[in-house]
Amino acid sequence: MQKMLQEFKTFAMRGNVIDMAVGIIIGGAFGKIVSSVVGDIIMPAVGLLVGGVNFTDLKITLKEPVTDAAGAITAPAVTINYGQFLQVTFDFIIVAFAVFLLIKLINRLAAKKEVAPAAPPAPPAVSDDVKLLTEIRDLLKEKK
Repeated sequence: MQKMLQEFKTFAMRGNVIDMAVGIIIGGAFGKIVSSVVGDIIMPAVGLLVGGVNFTDLKITLKEPVTDAAGAITAPAVTINYGQFLQVTFDFIIVAFAVFLLIKLINRLAAKKEVAPAAPPAPPAVSDDVKLLTEIRDLLKEKK
Protein backbone atom coordinates (compact mmCIF):
# COMPACT_ATOMS: atom_id res chain seq x y z
CA MET A 1 0.00 0.00 0.00
CA GLN A 2 2.85 2.35 0.89
CA LYS A 3 4.53 1.70 -2.47
CA MET A 4 1.30 2.44 -4.35
CA LEU A 5 0.88 5.73 -2.48
CA GLN A 6 4.47 6.68 -3.34
CA GLU A 7 3.87 5.84 -7.01
CA PHE A 8 0.69 7.92 -7.01
CA LYS A 9 2.54 10.84 -5.42
CA THR A 10 5.25 10.61 -8.09
CA PHE A 11 2.61 10.48 -10.81
CA ALA A 12 0.60 13.40 -9.40
CA MET A 13 3.64 15.63 -9.01
CA ARG A 14 4.75 15.34 -12.63
CA GLY A 15 4.67 18.66 -14.44
CA ASN A 16 2.31 17.57 -17.21
CA VAL A 17 -0.32 16.31 -14.72
CA ILE A 18 -0.28 19.65 -12.91
CA ASP A 19 -0.48 21.51 -16.24
CA MET A 20 -3.46 19.35 -17.19
CA ALA A 21 -5.19 20.12 -13.89
CA VAL A 22 -4.68 23.85 -14.42
CA GLY A 23 -6.06 23.49 -17.95
CA ILE A 24 -9.15 21.69 -16.70
CA ILE A 25 -9.82 24.36 -14.06
CA ILE A 26 -9.38 27.19 -16.56
CA GLY A 27 -11.48 25.28 -19.09
CA GLY A 28 -14.30 24.96 -16.56
CA ALA A 29 -14.22 28.67 -15.87
CA PHE A 30 -14.08 29.39 -19.61
CA GLY A 31 -17.11 27.12 -20.08
CA LYS A 32 -19.08 29.17 -17.57
CA ILE A 33 -18.18 32.38 -19.40
CA VAL A 34 -19.24 30.89 -22.72
CA SER A 35 -22.50 29.62 -21.21
CA SER A 36 -23.22 33.11 -19.94
CA VAL A 37 -22.42 34.70 -23.30
CA VAL A 38 -24.65 32.24 -25.12
CA GLY A 39 -27.48 32.20 -22.57
CA ASP A 40 -27.51 35.89 -21.67
CA ILE A 41 -26.46 37.61 -24.90
CA ILE A 42 -26.70 35.44 -28.01
CA MET A 43 -29.83 33.38 -27.35
CA PRO A 44 -32.05 36.33 -26.31
CA ALA A 45 -31.05 38.13 -29.52
CA VAL A 46 -31.74 35.02 -31.62
CA GLY A 47 -35.04 34.53 -29.77
CA LEU A 48 -36.01 38.13 -30.53
CA LEU A 49 -35.19 37.62 -34.21
CA VAL A 50 -37.44 34.55 -34.41
CA GLY A 51 -40.39 36.15 -32.67
CA GLY A 52 -39.56 36.54 -28.99
CA VAL A 53 -38.95 32.86 -28.27
CA ASN A 54 -36.96 31.98 -25.14
CA PHE A 55 -35.09 28.85 -26.18
CA THR A 56 -34.65 27.47 -22.66
CA ASP A 57 -38.43 27.35 -22.27
CA LEU A 58 -38.94 25.21 -25.39
CA LYS A 59 -40.10 21.73 -24.45
CA ILE A 60 -42.43 18.93 -25.42
CA THR A 61 -44.75 17.83 -22.62
CA LEU A 62 -45.17 14.07 -22.55
CA LYS A 63 -47.29 14.01 -19.39
CA GLU A 64 -49.00 16.93 -17.66
CA PRO A 65 -48.31 17.48 -13.94
CA VAL A 66 -50.67 15.76 -11.52
CA THR A 67 -52.28 18.06 -8.93
CA ASP A 68 -54.40 17.34 -5.88
CA ALA A 69 -57.69 19.04 -4.95
CA ALA A 70 -55.83 21.94 -3.33
CA GLY A 71 -53.87 22.59 -6.53
CA ALA A 72 -50.52 21.34 -5.18
CA ILE A 73 -48.46 19.35 -7.65
CA THR A 74 -48.18 15.73 -6.54
CA ALA A 75 -46.31 14.48 -9.64
CA PRO A 76 -44.27 16.81 -11.84
CA ALA A 77 -44.75 17.04 -15.58
CA VAL A 78 -42.66 14.81 -17.83
CA THR A 79 -41.06 16.92 -20.55
CA ILE A 80 -38.42 16.77 -23.25
CA ASN A 81 -36.48 20.03 -22.85
CA TYR A 82 -35.14 20.48 -26.36
CA GLY A 83 -34.66 24.21 -25.81
CA GLN A 84 -32.08 23.48 -23.13
CA PHE A 85 -30.45 21.05 -25.57
CA LEU A 86 -30.24 23.83 -28.17
CA GLN A 87 -28.66 26.11 -25.54
CA VAL A 88 -26.00 23.53 -24.66
CA THR A 89 -25.36 22.84 -28.35
CA PHE A 90 -24.72 26.54 -29.00
CA ASP A 91 -22.39 26.59 -25.98
CA PHE A 92 -20.46 23.66 -27.41
CA ILE A 93 -20.17 25.19 -30.88
CA ILE A 94 -18.81 28.43 -29.45
CA VAL A 95 -16.32 26.63 -27.18
CA ALA A 96 -15.20 24.41 -30.06
CA PHE A 97 -14.73 27.45 -32.31
CA ALA A 98 -12.74 29.28 -29.62
CA VAL A 99 -10.49 26.24 -29.12
CA PHE A 100 -10.06 26.00 -32.91
CA LEU A 101 -8.95 29.63 -33.07
CA LEU A 102 -6.56 29.08 -30.15
CA ILE A 103 -4.97 26.02 -31.78
CA LYS A 104 -4.73 27.89 -35.08
CA LEU A 105 -2.90 30.75 -33.32
CA ILE A 106 -0.53 28.33 -31.56
CA ASN A 107 0.22 26.57 -34.86
CA ARG A 108 0.91 29.91 -36.57
CA LEU A 109 3.30 30.93 -33.79
CA ALA A 110 5.04 27.54 -33.96
CA ALA A 111 5.42 27.90 -37.74
CA LYS A 112 7.04 31.33 -37.31
CA LYS A 113 9.49 29.80 -34.83
CA GLU A 114 10.44 27.09 -37.33
CA VAL A 115 10.99 29.64 -40.11
CA ALA A 116 13.57 31.53 -38.06
CA PRO A 117 17.03 30.85 -39.55
CA ALA A 118 19.05 28.33 -37.65
CA ALA A 119 22.60 29.15 -36.68
CA PRO A 120 25.12 27.55 -39.05
CA PRO A 121 26.63 24.42 -37.55
CA ALA A 122 30.12 24.75 -36.15
CA PRO A 123 32.80 23.02 -38.19
CA PRO A 124 33.70 19.67 -36.72
CA ALA A 125 36.74 19.61 -34.50
CA VAL A 126 39.82 18.12 -36.14
CA SER A 127 41.05 14.99 -34.39
CA ASP A 128 44.67 14.50 -33.38
CA ASP A 129 45.11 11.76 -36.00
CA VAL A 130 44.03 14.10 -38.79
CA LYS A 131 46.35 16.84 -37.52
CA LEU A 132 49.28 14.42 -37.47
CA LEU A 133 48.54 13.15 -40.98
CA THR A 134 48.26 16.71 -42.26
CA GLU A 135 51.68 17.55 -40.80
CA ILE A 136 53.22 14.45 -42.38
CA ARG A 137 51.71 15.35 -45.75
CA ASP A 138 53.04 18.88 -45.52
CA LEU A 139 56.53 17.61 -44.60
CA LEU A 140 56.52 15.21 -47.54
CA LYS A 141 55.55 18.04 -49.91
CA GLU A 142 58.48 20.12 -48.63
CA LYS A 143 61.01 17.29 -49.30
CA LYS A 144 60.10 17.04 -52.98
